Amino acid sequence: MSLLQRVDLGEVPYPEAVRQMAGWVDERQRGVVGDRLFLLSHPPVITYGPRTPLEDLPPAAAGVPTVQVDRGGYATYHGPGQLIGYVVVNLRERGPVDIVRWLENGLVAALGELGFATMRRDTPPGAASLVGVWTPEHHKVASIGMRIRRGVTSHGFALNVDPDMRVFEQFTVCGLQDVTMVSLRRLAERTGVPMPSDAAIRDAVAGALGARAQQWLR
Repeated sequence: MSLLQRVDLGEVPYPEAVRQMAGWVDERQRGVVGDRLFLLSHPPVITYGPRTPLEDLPPAAAGVPTVQVDRGGYATYHGPGQLIGYVVVNLRERGPVDIVRWLENGLVAALGELGFATMRRDTPPGAASLVGVWTPEHHKVASIGMRIRRGVTSHGFALNVDPDMRVFEQFTVCGLQDVTMVSLRRLAERTGVPMPSDAAIRDAVAGALGARAQQWLR
């Protein structure tokens, strides 16, 4: 895929990010901007797609807000210590492309550059979706969920850098009953790979996805 504009944001409340994303998509549909990759984080929230069974969600006592969203996929956690990437690209202009596989491969390449061995997995027929990025032991380090409207993508990925991993134990993650979630922090401790800085992670991910122009927004 050709160059994206990289836009770095700080921590953005999830409802505000959804409101802004609608504007980003509209701008791209009207052709007033090019393709963009937005890098940001969120305060704690669990988001879930419309097909998510209610029993997959955490109990109210967990204390984490839940929000239904208009993307594919099931329930997942967003919070401090994650890198969130929202991809707003026009697939009609780019031609045929498997946007999810492109994201998976890009994240695998970025993490490999940082010293972490990861992989994408094909989903067997009839099985729960294995979309995302996994360790060779099949522990999940990044989740992906997207939407395409009038040829333009929205939403994207959540990469576990160093979030509170206990939250993942309180609900069914990504519709997978027995999934083990992992973070780059835990992988670094387990393998002896030096823990990269947040800036290095952002740069590696953006570079692997071809987003090299940088713009900071507050």
